[in-house]
Amino acid sequence: MIVYKSLRFRIFMSMLLLVVLASILIAVVTIVQYREEAKDYHSDRLQRKETSIRENIDYMLKNTTYPVETEYIALIFKNKIYEIKDIHNLEVFLYDLDGRLLKSSKASFVKDTSYQQIPRYALKGLENSPDKHFIESFEEDGQKYQSSYSYITDSYFKPIAILNLPYIEDDDFINKELRENLSRMAIAYFFMILIAIILAYFLSKYITRSLKTVSDKINETRLNKRNQKIELEENTTQEISNLVMAYNGMIDELENSAAQLAASEREAAWREMAKQVAHEIKNPLTPMRLTVQSFQRKFDPEDPNINKKLNEYSDTLIQQIDTMSSIASAFSTYAKMPAQQDETLDVVKITKLALDIFNEDYIHFFSEEEETIAKFDRTQLIRVITNLVKNSIQAIEQKQPEIPRINVRVFSNHKEVCISVEDNGVGISEENKPLVFEPKFTTKSSGMGLGLAMVKKIVNTYQGEISFSSTSGKGTTFQVVFPKYA
Repeated sequence: MIVYKSLRFRIFMSMLLLVVLASILIAVVTIVQYREEAKDYHSDRLQRKETSIRENIDYMLKNTTYPVETEYIALIFKNKIYEIKDIHNLEVFLYDLDGRLLKSSKASFVKDTSYQQIPRYALKGLENSPDKHFIESFEEDGQKYQSSYSYITDSYFKPIAILNLPYIEDDDFINKELRENLSRMAIAYFFMILIAIILAYFLSKYITRSLKTVSDKINETRLNKRNQKIELEENTTQEISNLVMAYNGMIDELENSAAQLAASEREAAWREMAKQVAHEIKNPLTPMRLTVQSFQRKFDPEDPNINKKLNEYSDTLIQQIDTMSSIASAFSTYAKMPAQQDETLDVVKITKLALDIFNEDYIHFFSEEEETIAKFDRTQLIRVITNLVKNSIQAIEQKQPEIPRINVRVFSNHKEVCISVEDNGVGISEENKPLVFEPKFTTKSSGMGLGLAMVKKIVNTYQGEISFSSTSGKGTTFQVVFPKYA
C-alpha cells in the first residue's frame, strides 16, 4: 500500500507524533521520578528508624546494671529487644565484633540459621566504611530488602557489638499511587491527543491551503489559454507570498512566450502557405503566358481558321483560370478555422446525407445504431466525411482493383462517436505515413494537399482525434473519434 506523503499529511503526522512522544516522555519521567522518590523514602525511613533504635539502645546501656561489654549484651537486651521490635515494628539483630549472633528479636520454635553469622563482605564493608556504617540491598522471595549494619559503642566510643536492622521495602502504597497517577495522566493525554488531532488537522489545512491553491493553478496552466494569477491574502506568510509571486511572474513570462510562439508559428505558417500558393499559381500562369505569346506571334486576321484558333486560345485560358480559382478556394477553405456551432445532430443521418453526393456504387454505409446524437457543426461534419471519401475514391482510381469497395461505418459508446472510412485502394507507403496530415503533402498530380490537413484541423477543433492504418497496395482505413458532447 502506497501512502500519499503530501506536505499536509507530514505536518499533521509531525504534530501528532510530537504530542504522542511528549506524552510518552512525561510518563517515563513520572515513573522514574516515582522510583527515585521510593528509593529515597525507604533510605530516609530506615535511617530514622535506625536513629531511634540506637537512641533506645544507648539509653539501655547507660541504665543497665550489667557491665557494658560484649559478653553481657545478650543479658542486657534479654527482654528489652522485643520491646524495641514492638515499638519500631522492625526486627533487631545483635552480633559480636566477629559477626556471630548474640541476640535476636525474631521469635521462632525452630533454630533459624539464616541470621547466625554476618556475611564476610558485610563485615569487611563495615570495617572499611568511613562512618562505620554499611547498608546492603537484596531481594528474597520476590521481596526487596535493605539491611543496615552499624557498631554499638560504650560510653568511651569503644565498639562492643554490631547492630543489624533488616528493612522490608514495601512499595505497595507507592505503586498504587503511581498507577492512579498514570491512569489520570492517560485520561488527560487521551483528551489531549484528541484535541491535538483536531488542531493538527485544521492547522495543517490552513498552512497548506495556499500551497494547494498554487498546485491547482499550476495543474490548470495551459499554453493555449489565458491563465489566471493567484491573489494574495493579507495574512499570507512570507514564504507563500514569495512562491505566489514567483508563480504570477511565471504566468506573465509564459503568456509572453506563448504569444511570441503563436505569432512566430502563424508567421511561419502563412509564409509557407504563401510560398505554396505562389508555386501553385505559377503552374497555370506559365501555359497561359505561352498561349498568349503563341497567339500574338501567329495572329492573322485573314486566317480562315481564326475563329477556331480563338476558341482554342480561350478554352486554354479558361481552363487555367479555373485551376487558379480552385487553388484559391482550397487555400481559403483551409485558412478559415471552423466555428463551433455546437449543433445537436444525428451523425448517422448527416453521414448518409454526405454520401448522397457520390455516384460510385461501391460505397457502402453501415451503422450499429439507427440514431447517434452528438454535438458537431453540420457543415464541418459533411466536409470531414466528403474529404475522407474523396481520398478513398482517388486511392481506388490509382489502383483500379477488380472489386472496388469503400466501407463507411458509424458506431459509438456512451461518450464518443467513431466514423471509419475503409477502402481497398493503393494504400499509403511507409515513408509517406508521417506526412499524411501535412498541409502541402499530396501524391496526386493535381491539388494542394489540403484535404486531410483541413479534416485534422476540424476534428481537433472539436476535441477529437483522427488516425489511420494502411498497408501499401492493400488499402487504408481512416478513423475519426470525437466526444458526443465536447
